[in-house]
Amino acid sequence: MIRTVSATEAVRTAFAAIRHHGRPEVWIHLREEDEALAEAAELDEGPVLPLRGLTLAVKDNIDVAGLPTTLGLPQPIAVADQDAPAVARLRAAGAIVLGKTNLDQFATGLVGTRSPHGAVRNARWPDRISGGSSSGSAVAVALGMADLALGTDTAGSGRVPAALNRIVGVKPTLGLVPVLGMRDACRPFDTITVFARDAVTATTAASIMAGPHPADGLSRVAPADVRLAAPPRPVLAIPRADDLTSLDDSARAAWVTALARWRELADLVEIDISEMLGAARLLYDGAIVAGRFAAAGSFVTGGVAGLDPTVAGIVARARDVAGWEYVRDRATLDGIRTNALASLVGMDGLVIPTAPGHPTLAEVAADPLGVNSWLGTFTNFVNLLDFAAIAVPSEDGRDRGFGTTIVTRAFEDAVAADLAARYLGETPPVPVDGIDVAVFGAHLTGQPLNGELVALGARLVRPVRSAADYGLFALDTRPPKPGLVPHAAVGAPIAGELWRLAPAALGRLLATLPAPMTLGRVRLVDGSEVVGFGCTADALTGAVDITRYGGWAAYREAQRAV
Repeated sequence: MIRTVSATEAVRTAFAAIRHHGRPEVWIHLREEDEALAEAAELDEGPVLPLRGLTLAVKDNIDVAGLPTTLGLPQPIAVADQDAPAVARLRAAGAIVLGKTNLDQFATGLVGTRSPHGAVRNARWPDRISGGSSSGSAVAVALGMADLALGTDTAGSGRVPAALNRIVGVKPTLGLVPVLGMRDACRPFDTITVFARDAVTATTAASIMAGPHPADGLSRVAPADVRLAAPPRPVLAIPRADDLTSLDDSARAAWVTALARWRELADLVEIDISEMLGAARLLYDGAIVAGRFAAAGSFVTGGVAGLDPTVAGIVARARDVAGWEYVRDRATLDGIRTNALASLVGMDGLVIPTAPGHPTLAEVAADPLGVNSWLGTFTNFVNLLDFAAIAVPSEDGRDRGFGTTIVTRAFEDAVAADLAARYLGETPPVPVDGIDVAVFGAHLTGQPLNGELVALGARLVRPVRSAADYGLFALDTRPPKPGLVPHAAVGAPIAGELWRLAPAALGRLLATLPAPMTLGRVRLVDGSEVVGFGCTADALTGAVDITRYGGWAAYREAQRAV
């Protein structure tokens, strides 16, 4: 994931790739290489940061201090005086901005061709589209020009380009990443997204960007009991055959191949997603499109130069939406969301194709509205219904892009990250937020009570050992459990595991904890202290000292061997 090269080397490699590929349509504004190298040299002399050595491209509807913002217009609408908070957080973590990338004008489109700066060609197949509206950002990552790139997503702009260029696209829950400094496309259904060539890098960057901002009225905070991981064998919903009629022949074959991989990882259950797919029509054919006029109407009615005719037509028509129609359609979405959540009860997520096919540039030119609408079949509903999503690529040898998307409930971004990493064969990242709990007995992996942690959405962090002065005793409980005791007459480092839980999940665990078990502070062999399991003093009466085994699992194995 995170590169081990110096920031200076990373910048030199990035600019060499930019020169090598010769794709001027990817960038609207590039920083001077010497300027980026000077920033990299400062980073190399400072402390090690989580993203040091990673280069960053930024979609040109997100502000970067000192760089112009164009929204895909021929001329800048402003020069930003400060970074958008999402950009600032990535830079503070060590990422180096290379420049601003091309986009479908006003972030309106899924094709990547609606820009006066040129149609962005696909990274692998230049006769095919890159996907949009975050076209330049996706191609910059796919071609190795940048390690990370920021996009935005209203109807799929952070996911369709990921699939078509076979990279990873992370679309966070609405409100988790501040949208200050990002120009609206269709408020409040916009979010900042991340592209990377692997899931761990993308989700790490997304977690660094996340967190409320006091000046952002759309900021949200995850519930205190949110799950931080998927279970070992998740249950995932997939669409019925009737919901997949929009797939072209190539995408249909690729979907079959992708499902075979998902079946290795999860139990798959078909559900009816037709109502979810139907919600997509409200974005452009219903009143929700009014948000497009609120965002860009002044440019269209003001006759600014360089308007894309397709985009201008969409925005202009949005002016005629009545207030009562908007309220009606928002109420309709509320009902569809309720039904969608009900259909996912007992499921850990929904797996769908990211796009129904991969059109050529010529096909988009012949039917710009129809092809764009088709591309959004499986993406348009996600923000409207308040889901999180991660698009992952499928490498199947075909001559066009394809991928699947993991859709999860709002705020279960960590569950989606876990599933995405597993699908790609990566080690799932450990969420930054949460409370660590050390377990030494029946809650260990493979032991009878481990399911309690799994049900709470806990994430295994790593194996641990207690400090050397702890003793372990087999208690008279059902099921059998050990008691971990500090300052034992004869102690030893006791093997255990560190699990991370959401705060309220830890509270639930404590509330159901039976006597004589306790939760308190436990010292680890590295000198750190964490919350961990212990027992009351009276429970040691008649207990068997099993410290010599070095851990509960070893003791149980020895007992089975007798």
